[in-house]
Amino acid sequence: MTESPNSNRPPTSSSPVWIDAPEQLRARLAHGPRRIGVDTEFIRERTYWPKLALVQIALERDGRLEILLVDSLASGINEALASILADTAILKIMHSPSEDLVAFKHACDTLPRPLFDTQLAASLTGVGGGMGYQKLVESITGVPLAKGETRSDWLRRPLSASQLEYAADDVRHLFELHDVLDSMLHKQGRSEWLAADAERTLANADADGLERWPHLSLRGAQFLDPDAQRSAIRLLRWRDRYARQTDRPRGWILDNELALLIAREKPADAAALQGLLDGQPKAPRKLTDVIWNALRTPVDDEGGAPDARLAEKRDKARLRALQDAVAAVSERLDLSAGVLASRKHLESLLDHGEWPDALAGWRQEALEPVLTPLLEAKH
Repeated sequence: MTESPNSNRPPTSSSPVWIDAPEQLRARLAHGPRRIGVDTEFIRERTYWPKLALVQIALERDGRLEILLVDSLASGINEALASILADTAILKIMHSPSEDLVAFKHACDTLPRPLFDTQLAASLTGVGGGMGYQKLVESITGVPLAKGETRSDWLRRPLSASQLEYAADDVRHLFELHDVLDSMLHKQGRSEWLAADAERTLANADADGLERWPHLSLRGAQFLDPDAQRSAIRLLRWRDRYARQTDRPRGWILDNELALLIAREKPADAAALQGLLDGQPKAPRKLTDVIWNALRTPVDDEGGAPDARLAEKRDKARLRALQDAVAAVSERLDLSAGVLASRKHLESLLDHGEWPDALAGWRQEALEPVLTPLLEAKH
């Protein structure tokens, strides 16, 4: 267990405070805190966009830890939240916030800046890569947390006592994690690494763009010829745009397997497409004409699409050499290998010869001297 430098940490207020009015929220933060702990609860089972249901905020006030449970379903609350999230004088401490950021972007049209991600910090300090909140809290504080409400209905009102306790626990220890991890980052000279990674996370959420080459993430696309791959790109991009417009899960509109089947079969006309869809139990038959139009409409950049078949032709020995080199650098820096570069990013680097955005900055500085010779070696 890593010991907290704050052995006299502030005691928690007797119970979390329920906030369901904007003026309540503004009053609680009127003292201008220098940092807050933040987490969210949302539902995304039947929608494309996450439905923000609850926002948990931890505050330090008069030597005590105060926890606010903010009802984001209440009128005017999200506008009040937006002004707090956008206040750059307040550090927002969160754990693995990528999905929370999407929820904030959609509900509040803003993002929490500046951001301290405790999961990222734990990875960069060598405490552990990809650790969940409960495991990290126990590792640093020794406190075990319950996991009983992970699949709860957060849209119901009133919330149960167990839901309220679970929600409060999600921010109760963020200041302790921040104190320990921030101190370690400073000692290791890695504070700028975390800041750069956090800003990249925020930039990705802010861009909120559609995946440019969605076919590359589907294994079945490796077995499509170039013409069929272009068809798959058209279908998948249309599917993703339509999912956003209708706020429905992508798989409910057109699942990956059916998209690849249509691309592979290359129906000659709308009637042929209809026949293909009729043979699939969960096919969106009512969207036949729309799908046909998407299938026959080229997208501007499809001619430059990467070939998914490169995966079959990839030099596995060279990929293994890149992975070994990353592992060696990771060991020297006391990092998990996945923190420096994932297999996916190394595959992209090997296939296209360009450093992915995810490896820019300090990662490229650490890896370029050892990976460049391997990339340039004759084979």
